Amino acid sequence: MKRIDAARLRAELVRPVGPYARLDVVASTGSTNADLREALVEGAEDRTVLIAEEQTAGLGRRGRTWVSPSGAGVYCSVLFRPAGVSLAVLGSLASVAGLALMDLTRELGVPAVLKWPNDVLASDGRGKLAGILSEAAASEEQGVILGIGLNVTPSREPVEPGPGGLTAAALSELGARTTDRTEISRLLLTFLHERENAWRAGAGDLATSGLLEDYRAHCATLGQEVKIMIAGGEKLLGNAVDLDRTGALVVETNTGARRTIFAGDVVHLRPVSG
Repeated sequence: MKRIDAARLRAELVRPVGPYARLDVVASTGSTNADLREALVEGAEDRTVLIAEEQTAGLGRRGRTWVSPSGAGVYCSVLFRPAGVSLAVLGSLASVAGLALMDLTRELGVPAVLKWPNDVLASDGRGKLAGILSEAAASEEQGVILGIGLNVTPSREPVEPGPGGLTAAALSELGARTTDRTEISRLLLTFLHERENAWRAGAGDLATSGLLEDYRAHCATLGQEVKIMIAGGEKLLGNAVDLDRTGALVVETNTGARRTIFAGDVVHLRPVSG
């Protein structure tokens, strides 16, 4: 598959023409998120982008591996230094990335839905198209690193199913109008900028920024009976009834009590349909 064209992306997306401070494409790295964590400490600017053709130690949530074979996907991380957004709401940036991916799949003609907190699924239930990893990082000036892994073509390597037996799917299998990874990267970063700009203007509040209702509309987890594995080994069963303005999931248990879940592995107990 043709390599991602870094020169074209810089010409269209990097200042003064575009919103990003710097954009690099590397042939291979362990993890783009890990690289940007180091860059943050070294003073990298707000809206620094790193894309890899391949990751040899790509990460998902809770330390899982994200399979990132060369030429098969878009593996992208962006460093944001959002002045005016408090540390307490930085986690809502994952919801922003989810909406950018919804914009992308709609543009590509691929029906998709969001699975809380960080997955993009094919609407027909064929599997997971993308994952999101948002990591707050401490430095002299607070920052957050947003990682996105998107499957463009099927991996030649075996991919272990996620929680609940969730399998991998790829854009090419679902009739995407293009599988050109340069164009897909351009579209993704354009949509991400638009969504993140609104989020930042709302000081990280999804409701104030006008993003919460949009996320609710795309989130297939809402209305589902779910099982949630929470850190520490706790398991929670209930119905996913809402999202709060930080993007946390509100679950109603069998006793009628409501709990707000900020992080956890969610399994839909019914098939997804979008």
